[in-house]
Amino acid sequence: MRTTHVRASIARQSPKLLPAIFLFFLSAIFGGCGRNSRAGGTEDAYVSAPQVALRDRVAAVYNKVGFVGNGDRVRVLERSSNKRFVRVRAADGKEGWIEQRYLVGQDIYDGFAKLAQENSKTVSQATAVTRRIVNLHVLPARDSDSLYQLKDAAKVELLKRASTPKGGLKALPKPEKASEPSSSDEDKKSAAEDEPAPKIEPKSKKIATAPTGIGMEDWWLVRDQQKRVGWLLGRMLDVDIPLEIAQYAEGQRIIASFVLSEVTVRDEASTDGTGTKKIPQYAVLMSEPRDGMPFDFNQVRVFTWNTKRSRYETAYRERLNGELPFLVSNESFGKEGTLPVFTVRLRDADGKLLERKYKMNGVMVRRVLAPGEAPTVAKRRR
Repeated sequence: MRTTHVRASIARQSPKLLPAIFLFFLSAIFGGCGRNSRAGGTEDAYVSAPQVALRDRVAAVYNKVGFVGNGDRVRVLERSSNKRFVRVRAADGKEGWIEQRYLVGQDIYDGFAKLAQENSKTVSQATAVTRRIVNLHVLPARDSDSLYQLKDAAKVELLKRASTPKGGLKALPKPEKASEPSSSDEDKKSAAEDEPAPKIEPKSKKIATAPTGIGMEDWWLVRDQQKRVGWLLGRMLDVDIPLEIAQYAEGQRIIASFVLSEVTVRDEASTDGTGTKKIPQYAVLMSEPRDGMPFDFNQVRVFTWNTKRSRYETAYRERLNGELPFLVSNESFGKEGTLPVFTVRLRDADGKLLERKYKMNGVMVRRVLAPGEAPTVAKRRR
C-alpha cells in the first residue's frame, strides 16, 4: 500500500515537473556548453553586427543583461564546448553570452586599421551613397571578412577601384604545383640554357586578367564619415554626379567629376534681375558601362558653360586608358596667370605608368609638356 501511495504522489506531481525537465533538455541541446573551454580573458574580439544582446545564460530562455554594437571591442572570457557561444565582457563591464558568428578577431580589426592608416591621405575621387545596408570588407571580394556595417544611403568617399571574380577569393585559380624534374627535363633545361632567354614584356600591375569563364565585378575602396576604410561592391553604390552634366553620359558610365573653375553669370531668378551666380565647369571621367575593365576610365571630357546659349558644351575630349587618382589643382603660368590644371595617369604600350598635365585657360584646354617632352598632335575640339 505504501509503494502504491508513493507512485500515486509522483504521478500527481509529474505535470509540475515537466516544464522544468523540458527546459533542462533545451539547455543541454542548445548550450552544449560544459564551460570547459576558457580563454583566460586575454583575447579581444569585435562585434560585426549592428546590435547584439548579452545573454545571462546559453539556453532557449534567457535574460538580456546588456547590449553591444557594431565595432565594439569585447574581452573573450569563455567559450561553449560546441564553440557556438562566447561569454564576453563589454567595455561597460557587463558580461554575457553572444553567438560566435557576431564576432571577428583581432586580425580582422587590424586589417581595417591598416587600410585606414595607409589611405589616410588618399585623395577622394568622388562621393557616393549606399543603395542599402552593406558590409565593409577588408578585401575586394564577396567571401572576404567584414566588420563594419554601413546604413542605407550612407555617404562615402571613393578612393580606389579593383576588379575581382564574382565568386570571390575561392574562384581564383589555384597555382599549379611544380613537378619534380626528370632526367629528360634536366637535359632540356641544360640545352635551353645555351639559347637566348625570351624577352618578357612588362605588364601593368593594374590590369588583372580574369580566367576564362569567370565573370568579374568592380569594388571600390571607400572612406566613410567616421574615417573607416574598406571595400564595397561597386553596384551597391550610386556615384554623386551633378544632374546638369549627367545627361551628357551618352551611354557611358560616369566614374567621377571634378570642378575646374567657375563662371559668373547673371541670375535671372533674382528679384531685381541684377544678381549674379556662379556656375561650375567640370572635368568628367567616363568608362565602359560594365565591370572588370582593365582601366579605371577611358575618356576625359571637359564641360564649359556657354553664357550666350546658357548650356554646357564639350570643350575637350580625349580617349585613353586612365588610372586613378585624377588630380586637380591650380598653377601659375606667368602672363597667363593662375590657371586650373589636372593630371591624368595612364600606361603606355609597355605598361609603364605615365602622367600628363593639362591646363585650362578660358574654354581652351592644352597639354603642359614636361621638360624635354616633344609636342604631340592635339585632339580635335568642338
